[in-house]
Formats: sequence, C-alpha cells, structure tokens
Amino acid sequence: MNRHGRVWVILAGLVVAGSGCTAAPPPSPAPAPAPAPAGMQWSRLAAAPVARTEVAAGAADGRIYVIGGYTADGATVATVEIFDTATGRWKAGPDLPVAVNHAMAATADGALYVFGGYRAGNLPSAAAFRLEPAGWRAVADLPEARAAGTAVAIGAMVYLAGGIAGTPGGGHGGLAVRMLVYDASADRWSTSPGPPTRREHLGGAGFDGRVYTVGGRTGGLQGNLTAFEVYDRTGTWSALPDLPTRRGGLAAAATCNGQVIAVGGEAAETFAEVEAFDVRAGTWLSLPPLPTPRHGLGVVTVGTVLYTLAGGPHPGLHVADATESLDLALLGTCE
Repeated sequence: MNRHGRVWVILAGLVVAGSGCTAAPPPSPAPAPAPAPAGMQWSRLAAAPVARTEVAAGAADGRIYVIGGYTADGATVATVEIFDTATGRWKAGPDLPVAVNHAMAATADGALYVFGGYRAGNLPSAAAFRLEPAGWRAVADLPEARAAGTAVAIGAMVYLAGGIAGTPGGGHGGLAVRMLVYDASADRWSTSPGPPTRREHLGGAGFDGRVYTVGGRTGGLQGNLTAFEVYDRTGTWSALPDLPTRRGGLAAAATCNGQVIAVGGEAAETFAEVEAFDVRAGTWLSLPPLPTPRHGLGVVTVGTVLYTLAGGPHPGLHVADATESLDLALLGTCE
C-alpha cells in the first residue's frame, strides 16, 4: 500500500471511532500529474565523446562534469568529460584517482566533489575527492562506504542519502540507514537519520535549504518505489505527494525556479518519463518525455535548463552518449 493508502486508513479509523462503522474506504489513487505548459521542447546537443552508464554528474561555473561509470565492455572507468553549456562542446577532464561506477557528485560552495561508488569488483568505496585547478584532491573519507545513493549540496553542506552501505570489511551492508553529512568548509563528516524509506538507485535534489529524495528501489528491477521525501532545516524528514511514476534507476535535480525534476529510470524497460514537483504549489507536472529514455544517467540543472547526459538506453549494461536539454523557464523565473 502506498502512502496515500495509509493516510486514507488513518482518516477512516477516525471516522470509525465516531460512527461505529467497521469498513474502511479503498485507498485513494494518487492524482495524475498536470500537463506542462505548451511550448516546452527538448534539444539534442553534442554527443559525449565516451558512451557510458551509471555515471555521476555535477556542474560548476557553467560546465557539466560526467564522471566514472561503465563503458560498453563492462569496465569501470575513471573517465571525466566536461560539457561547456555556453559553447555546447565537450572536452576531456582530469581522470579520477580511482575508477568508480554508481558514485555520487555534488557542488558545494562552488567546488565539485565526488563521493563513494563501486570500485572494480563491485565493492563500495568510502573515498571522496574535490576538483581543484591541479586536478582531483582526496578529502576526508566517508564514515562508511556508500554507492548508488544520491548527493545533495546545500551551501557548504553535502547530504548523502540512500544507497548501499559498505561494511568495515569492505563488503555490502545492505540498504543504507544513515544519511552521511559532509561539511566542505571543515572537511568533516557527521551523520543524520536517513530517509524514512530506505532505498538505492534514487534521485536527489536540493532547493531552498531542503533535501529531496525521490523514487528509487529496494533491490532488483521489480522493487521500484514512488517514495518522495524531504529533509528540512529542523533535521526532520516528511513525506510529500508520491512520484507519479514508480521507478528506480532514475536521477533528479532542482531548477532555480523551484522545480524538483525526476528523470528516466528502469524496470522491464527504460523510462522516458520526466516529472517535476512544483515546490511552491506542492503538485506534480508531467513534462515532455526524454527523447532518449535511459537509466543510470547524469541529470544536472544550470539555471532553468535541465541537462541529461549518458546513461543506459535499455535495462542492464547498455550505454549511451546522448546529451539532451529542456528549458523550464516557462514554469517561472529564478529565485
């Protein structure tokens, strides 16, 4: 039963207590997302030099960095490629010190960081790196290894939510319980309670001081979820209206005009769905679908523009070099 169903049961219980009735009404389905304004259209941009999937991605100074992942031969790579949003061109970036897939990236106080991921051999990593003019520099290790989660930056703080936790011995510890919190200004870690719905392969985004976690799965392609939860300034998690389309393997980002956007994913097939939660209105919108449906992709926003990069066009180990963008300026101006 989804969260909408539980709310109805609780409300029905209150009615039962006052009326003597014993039957509860059936769960209420989640409302369908509203359509996006007419005129929104995807743009196909220059293809990435290397086709990859299960990448991390982040943006700094108008440039988007696509990091690590798998190549078509199944190799885990340290490759970093940079897309310049002003020129529409790609160039090679400095390789990571280690090859990782399913890593997490975020930009804190203008600096790009990469956290965790799986190293070759499918072992979660606790390593973290900061991009500097001379290349990548190691920063404090995560309190526990982590892969297939999401990293969300709020100012100088980065919140690593969900994913697969590692064990002290280097193995898999199952779905992560704790949220790992990195203070970039002090190069120091702490922990907080994780999202109420434990999951991996989820999307995450930050807006107005809040951390949003969306979708994901509990394991395998059949364990997809609609969970959508927010962590606020008081350190409290709350449930929000469910993601309209149940999916894991997706990615998410927030635009400067207050849209938390969930993109792609996989189950029996890959998802073309692009759905945006309007933070002010508290409702979901259905945006134009991805031209190239895929999972394991990088999703980044620069201003009101959403960029989708790399990923797998089919479930499993498939790779893409697709780079596509969608401008959400019709949904409002930047705050």
